[in-house]
Amino acid sequence: MKGSTVFAMSDGKPAPAHPDAVISGDTWRFTVLSERLIRLEWDAEGRFVDERTQLVLNREFEVPEFTVTEVGDGDGVEITTSHLRLRYSGGPFSGSSLSVTLVRGGTDPHYTTWRFGDSYPQHLPLRGNLFGTARTLDEVDGACPLEPGILATYGFATLDDSTSVILTPDGWVAPRPSLGASEPARDLYLFGHGRDYAAALADYHHLTGPTPLVPRFVLGNWWSRYWAYSDTEYLALMDTFAEHRLPFSVAVIDMDWHLVDIDPEIGTGWTGYTWNPDLFPHPERFLGELHRRGLAATLNVHPADGVRRHEERYPEMARALGMDPADGVRVEFDVTDRAFVDAYLTHLHHPREAEGVDFWWLDWQSGGTTRIPGLDPLWMLNHIHYTDAARAGRRPLTFSRYAGPGSHRYPVGFSGDTITTWESLDFQPYFTATAANIGYPWWSHDIGGHMFGDRDVEMAVRWFQLGAFSPINRLHSANSPFATKEPWSYGPQAAAVMGAFLRLRHKMVPFWYTAAWAAHTDHTALVRPVYHEHPMVRDAYLVPNQALIGEHLLLAPITAPGDARTHVASVAAWLPPGAWVDLFTGLRYDGGRRLVLHRPLGQYPVFARAGAVLPLQADALADIAANPDALELRVIPGDGRSTLAEDDVPGVPTLADRRQTVFTQRLVVDADDEAELVLTADPPTGPAYGAPRSVVVDVAGVASVAAAELRVGGSVVELTRAAQGSPHGDELLAPALRCELGHVDLDAGFELTLRGARPIARDTTADAHALLAAAEIAFVAKEQAWQAVKHHAGLALAEELATIDLPDDLRGALVEIASGGAVW
Repeated sequence: MKGSTVFAMSDGKPAPAHPDAVISGDTWRFTVLSERLIRLEWDAEGRFVDERTQLVLNREFEVPEFTVTEVGDGDGVEITTSHLRLRYSGGPFSGSSLSVTLVRGGTDPHYTTWRFGDSYPQHLPLRGNLFGTARTLDEVDGACPLEPGILATYGFATLDDSTSVILTPDGWVAPRPSLGASEPARDLYLFGHGRDYAAALADYHHLTGPTPLVPRFVLGNWWSRYWAYSDTEYLALMDTFAEHRLPFSVAVIDMDWHLVDIDPEIGTGWTGYTWNPDLFPHPERFLGELHRRGLAATLNVHPADGVRRHEERYPEMARALGMDPADGVRVEFDVTDRAFVDAYLTHLHHPREAEGVDFWWLDWQSGGTTRIPGLDPLWMLNHIHYTDAARAGRRPLTFSRYAGPGSHRYPVGFSGDTITTWESLDFQPYFTATAANIGYPWWSHDIGGHMFGDRDVEMAVRWFQLGAFSPINRLHSANSPFATKEPWSYGPQAAAVMGAFLRLRHKMVPFWYTAAWAAHTDHTALVRPVYHEHPMVRDAYLVPNQALIGEHLLLAPITAPGDARTHVASVAAWLPPGAWVDLFTGLRYDGGRRLVLHRPLGQYPVFARAGAVLPLQADALADIAANPDALELRVIPGDGRSTLAEDDVPGVPTLADRRQTVFTQRLVVDADDEAELVLTADPPTGPAYGAPRSVVVDVAGVASVAAAELRVGGSVVELTRAAQGSPHGDELLAPALRCELGHVDLDAGFELTLRGARPIARDTTADAHALLAAAEIAFVAKEQAWQAVKHHAGLALAEELATIDLPDDLRGALVEIASGGAVW
C-alpha cells in the first residue's frame, strides 16, 4: 500500500543538523548540536541517518563555536567546545577510541570523562545517573528498576538512538538501513551539561520535541474501576458523587464496556470493540449523559487479539483487508500494516468516537516486537492514536504506557496495576518526580492501589492526598467487591478528608493548567525532583520523595503509617532556602534546613514559597474544562512573582496560545509587625479575555487590614470594609483574609494595596491541645506536655518535653507547632 487514507503523520520530513555543525569521515560522524550536546555516529558502510526517528525530531540547533583538530594518522579528530572536548582515534567506537571530557561543569573529581562502553558508579542518592522512568508498574509491590535519564551527578549521560525506527517522509516508519549489519552501527547523543539540569532538559526537548498541552478536563479527578457497571449503575454513581459534593471530570469505563463472554474457540474476551448490550443498550445516550454531567469519557481497549468474527465491525474490517467475512478468519493485529491501521481507526475507533468517546485507554500488555525491526508496538500504538486524535481540530490525548525516551510527546501515561501496600505508595512520589529526568511529566497512577494488599484506611487517605498533588488524579481499583475507592466506604472521618482533597484538586485546576503550559513551553515538569532547582546542594538529593510542583509548591509526602497511639505521621524533609508556608496550617518555616514534619490524618505537608500567588477556581464543583469565570487568588505574603496561564482562544484549544497574567507581590513589615502588601496583576499577554471575572483575594495568615485600595486600569476603587472581608476559613486551606474585588477586567490589570495588615494571632496551646486530646496515651503525660507547651518555647520546650514519657512523633509534633512562625 503506497499511502494511507486515514492515518497520516505531518512531521515525517527529514531533520538534518546544520551542515556547519557536522564533522565526518568515511565511517564516523560527529555533530556539535550545542556546546554541551554532541551526536556520535559510526557505521561500517557510512550510512548515516538524517531522517527523524521515533526519538529525535529536530537536529537543527544554532551552531555553537567549536574547534576541530586532526589527530593520529588522520582518521582521528579532536573537537572542543566551551564545555566539552571530544577525542576520537578512529575505528569502531570503543573505550580506547572515543571519549568526551567535561572541560567546564564537572563536579565529581574522579569522573569528568565519559568513555564509550564504560560504566560509572551508581550510588544514589549522591552519585550516579539520576534515572528516568519505567515502562510500567504492573504487579509491582514497592520499587522497581528505572531506566537511565539524561541527568547525572557527574555531569554526563547518553541517549542511544541506534536501533529506533525512522519516520519516513510519507508519514510512516521504516527500520534503519544499518540494522542486521555484522558490525552494529552506533547513534548516540551525549549530554555533557554538568549539573545545569535545566539546560540539559531544554536541549533534550529541542531535540525530541516539546511536551504537548493536555485538555483542561484531564486535570480534575478521574473515576476508574475495573467493574462490570451497567449504564444506569454508572450514572447513578456519578449522581451520588455529585450529591456528596465530590467533583469528577473524567469517567473511565474499563474493559467490561465491550463483550467479554465470547466463544472460547476464538479466544478470550480480553480484546473487544463491541458494546455489551446487556450493560449498555444505548451507548450514545449513556455517553451523552456523562457529557451532560461535565464528564469526559474514555474506554479501555486491549488490541492485541485483533478482530474476531463476533465483533460488530468484523465484516467491515475483513473486507477492508481483502478477506471474506463469511470465512470468519481472525483479522490479526498488525500495527506495521498501513491497511490494517487505516481500518483499525476507521471501523473500530471512529464510530465509538462519533458516539461520544473522548479518548482511548490503550492497555497494551503483549510484548515489544513487530515485523519492523526496532519498532515497539506500544510506541506505534501511542503514535498512531495520538496523531489520529488530532484530526478535526481536537487537542489530542491518549492514555497509555510509557514506551521509552520521546514518549513525552504522547500524554497521558498509565503506570499500571500496582499492589495496594504502603511500599507501593512510598515509591510513587519518587517515580513520578524522577520521570522529569527524561522529560516525562504526565504519569497517572492507580490512586489507592490497584489489587491485592490489605484494607488500610490511613493508607487510603494518604494516597488520596498524594493524588491531589500528582499530575493526574485517577482513582482506580481491581474488580474485587472490597477494593472500591468511594470515599464513604472508608468511614466518616476518612471520607471527610478524602472529599476535601478531591474538591481542592478541582479548585487547583488553574494552578495545574499554568504548570501544564510551563511544561509545554519552558520544559519544566509539573512535578520534579528538588535538585532540579538546587543541583549543587547535597541535601536536595537526600529527599528523593520530595517534589517541586508548579512554580511555587513543595511536596513532602507522607508514605508511611503514623503512630497508632498518637494518630500522627511523620516525614523527614528538606526545605530549600527562603521562607515557606504550610498550605493547611498556615505556619511559616525558614528554609535551608532539614527537619521532621508531623501531621495528623487531615493534614498533609505541602508548602508554598513566601511571595507566591496561587490561582484557584472559586467553585470546586464548577466545570473545569474552560477558563473559570470566578477566580480565587491565594496570596502567601512576601516578595515574589507568579503567573496564571490560560488558553487565549477559549473553546478552540488547538489554536490556542498562552495567555499569561503575571502577578507581583511586595511586602513591607514595620516595627509594630504591621505590613503593607501590594499585589499587582499586569495586563495579560495575548488577546483579551472578553469579559470581567469575579475575583477574590485570600491573603493567608492575615487577620485584618486598616485600609484597602483597588486600582483597575488606572482608576481607584475604594473597597468597603465588607468587601475587605474577615479571616476566611477554607475547609482545608489555612485561614486567610478575604478581599472581594467584585467583577474585575483582568485585561486591564489591577493593583490591590493593603495597609496596616496584621497577622492572625496563633493559639499554640489550642493546637497542642487538639493533638494531645486525640493521642491514646496516659492522661498524666498529656497534662504534663500541655503545661510544658503553655509555659515554654524553643529549646526550653524541647528540653522539657524530653523529660516526659511521650511517643517520639507526638513530642516532635508539639515542638513543631510551637516553633512554626506567623505568615511573616
